[in-house]
Amino acid sequence: MTPSFTEMWRELAPVGRDAGTRGYRRYAWTGADADCRAWFREQALTRGLTYETDRNGNQWAWLGDPAAGDAVVTGSHLDSVPDGGAFDGPLGVISAFAALDELRASGAHPTRPLAVANFADEEGARFGLACVGSRLTAGQLTKEQAYALRDADGIILPQAMEAAGQDPGAIGPDPGRLSRIGAFVELHVEQGRALDLSGDAVGIASAIWPHGRWRFDFHGEANHAGTTRLADRRDPMIGYARTVLAARREAELAGAVATFGKVAVEPNGVNAIPSLVRGWLDSRAADQATLDAVVSAIEEAAREHARRDGVDLTVVRESFTPVVEFGHALRDELNRILGGKIPVLGTGAGHDAGILSAAVPTAMLFVRNPTGVSHSPAEFAAEDDCLAGVRALAGVLEGLACR
Repeated sequence: MTPSFTEMWRELAPVGRDAGTRGYRRYAWTGADADCRAWFREQALTRGLTYETDRNGNQWAWLGDPAAGDAVVTGSHLDSVPDGGAFDGPLGVISAFAALDELRASGAHPTRPLAVANFADEEGARFGLACVGSRLTAGQLTKEQAYALRDADGIILPQAMEAAGQDPGAIGPDPGRLSRIGAFVELHVEQGRALDLSGDAVGIASAIWPHGRWRFDFHGEANHAGTTRLADRRDPMIGYARTVLAARREAELAGAVATFGKVAVEPNGVNAIPSLVRGWLDSRAADQATLDAVVSAIEEAAREHARRDGVDLTVVRESFTPVVEFGHALRDELNRILGGKIPVLGTGAGHDAGILSAAVPTAMLFVRNPTGVSHSPAEFAAEDDCLAGVRALAGVLEGLACR
């Protein structure tokens, strides 16, 4: 007897959950991540699916011959941002298994292989780069670049992978695997309130906004907080603080979003003027020109503030994903399968589907989030809406793989 959606949800829910914040800390290649990966493997084997882990640490559960080609794949990820919510990622994986169960129970006979996937390190919470597993697979991240990724404790990605039992020497592009995928459909909780406002339980993605991460390093001079005159200070915190405000202003003016959500300070003492303030900017916009203009304006403001305060500034683009316009043919096919009345909406959030779209036909389903909150313990989707998402995904799998 395979576990139901509710049973799977209940079983996975405690893994990596912090008792204090009630948020999730499922970082790549840690103990919590290993527990999530063991859960995925168990779900695959319980269903008699063919289980495998690919060269980049992504997990696969196959119904049918993995080598046959033209496969229909669904799934998402199981890792989290710091103190993230329960739905971002896991909803797509649990729903994928539940949809596959529903498809098999209906007596449908797939003519194409089906698979559920769990992509490794989607959130980038530990090593600072999102979608590492899918980027490596799609050839958008080289082995050398991956080897240079380092966490806050100085542990590099290959060390972390090896400690978790994954061979880091094997990582790299996997064009053969991608060539055997005919379609990838990722279900995800909506990270906004468009469906709540429209009154729909399920939606289809149209596009993912272009987005990236930039690191701003303000280098000043450490000194005593109590004895150094204000006029004599080279305090990098001042320019950083003004840059945070500039980011908000520029994003509002352009109709974009810009967030400094992570900061590191050295020497990080209460009674010490910092020598370094390092802040990470996340910015997203509906089109490339707007994003470029916003980030350029933020950098220009940062350099002006740094000059005024006698501080040096270095800006490094750590990651970037261009706009992803999901293929209209597959998107329209999903809408047809689901009755032709499903709302189509864009999103500012990045996903593995966006990375893979350059190599395989890709689409996304969204499930209503009544609060619009995501990357937070307050993230939520009602069970009825989640089950509506499972039914929609099962219908899509049948429509694509059983024709």
